[in-house]
Amino acid sequence: MLIRFQASNYRSLAEPAELSLVAVDRDRPAARAQEPFGESLLAVAGIYGPNASGKSNVVSALAWLCDAVALSLRTWEDEIPRDPFAFQEADQPSTFELEMTVDGVRFEYILETGSTEVSYEALFHYPKRYRRRVFEREGMNVRFQPGVSGQVGIRELLTQRTLVLSAARRFEDPLIRGFADQLIRCQIVGLIQRDPRGLVRFRRRSPLPTSLHFDGEWPPPLFGAPSQALAMLRMADLGIEDVEFVEDEVDHEPDASSRGRRRIRFLHGSPSGQQPLELAQESQGTQAWINLIGYVLDALSRGSLLIVDELDGSLHPTLSAAVLRLFCDPSTNPQGAQLVFTAHDVSLLDHLNRDEVWFTEKQSDGSTRLGALAEFAGERVRKSKDLRSAYLRGKFGALPEVDRTELLRALGLIG
Repeated sequence: MLIRFQASNYRSLAEPAELSLVAVDRDRPAARAQEPFGESLLAVAGIYGPNASGKSNVVSALAWLCDAVALSLRTWEDEIPRDPFAFQEADQPSTFELEMTVDGVRFEYILETGSTEVSYEALFHYPKRYRRRVFEREGMNVRFQPGVSGQVGIRELLTQRTLVLSAARRFEDPLIRGFADQLIRCQIVGLIQRDPRGLVRFRRRSPLPTSLHFDGEWPPPLFGAPSQALAMLRMADLGIEDVEFVEDEVDHEPDASSRGRRRIRFLHGSPSGQQPLELAQESQGTQAWINLIGYVLDALSRGSLLIVDELDGSLHPTLSAAVLRLFCDPSTNPQGAQLVFTAHDVSLLDHLNRDEVWFTEKQSDGSTRLGALAEFAGERVRKSKDLRSAYLRGKFGALPEVDRTELLRALGLIG
C-alpha cells in the first residue's frame, strides 16, 4: 500500500509537494493497520482545488513515476521525457520520492533525474523497522545490497537514461521484483502523459473504444470477473440488464487478425423485451461508467493502486460515491487496494474523512501548493467538521476567485 509520495520540479510542482496516505483517524475500518510499519494507511485520497491549480499535476507525477519504472528500459533511448517546472532555471533536476508497503515490508524509492541522465536513484527497505539499502546509484555507479540477484546483468543493461529498477525487473530478485511489480500494477485513468514538446508520450491503457472489439469470452480482461462486472453495470441503474456479443460481419475471408473478433452490446429492458445498444449509442455517463468499472475491479482484485483524474467526470455523484465505498469497505476491498483521485464535485466530501482530503492552490509564481485538510493552516480540522459546507464557505481556501469586473468592462457594461 502507498504510504506517501513526493515530487518537485514536475510541471507546476516547483517545490516538494507531498501526498500522504497515513491515517490521522485510525479508529475506523477504512484505516488499514500496518503492524510492521506501526501506522494505519488510507484506502482513498481525494484532491480538490480550482481549475489550473495543479490537481492533475499531483496525480500525473505519481503516474509518471509508475510508468517510468515500466518503460525506461524500452523507450528512454534519446532523452528522459520529464516535464520540469517552466518558470525556473533550466537544467534543474526533477525529484520523486515514494514509500509503500509490499507484503508487509516498508520500501522507500528515491529518483533524481534531468532530461539526459539519471543523477541519483535508490531503493531502501525496512526489515524489522531498520533502514537497509537494496541499491543506490549515483550517475553510473551502483551499489547493491549483498545477495541481490542479477547484479552483473543489471549493470550491462544500465545506461544514463535507464532506471536501475527497470533493468532489475528482468531478473528474479524477489525483493526488487516485488516492489517494482507493485508500482507497475498501478492503473491510470483520465491522464494523457505528454513530453515537454507536447507530444503524447505513452498511455498504458486507453479508454475503451466505441466499438469495444475484443477476442475471447465475456468479460474482456480489463473487466474482471463476469459476475462482478455485470453487477456493477446493474448497480448503476443505467437500464442495462445484460450483455451480448455479435460477430463482426466481413465481406471477405477473415485473416488471422480479424478472425473471431466480436463486439459487445448492452441489453436494456423495455416493454417489448430486451433491446441491444452499441457502446457508441450509450450516453456519455454510461460510457464513463463502463470504462471505469474495469479499472476498479482490477485494482480491488489485485490490491493495487488506481489513479483517476476527475473521478466525477460524466458520472452521477451517487456513482462516484459508490466507488469510494468499494475501496473504503474492507469487505469489498480485502486486498488493500487504494484510490487516489481528483475531483470538483463537493458532494463527495460528505463521503470522505478529514484525512482523506487534500487541496491544491496556485501560488503567485505559478507553482502549486498541496496541503492536507487534516492539518489545514497548521491546526487540526475537527473530526466532526461538515467538510462540504466549510469548503464552500472558503474556510479551507482552494476555491476559484471569480472576478467579473474585467469581463463586464470588456463587454462595455461598466466604465
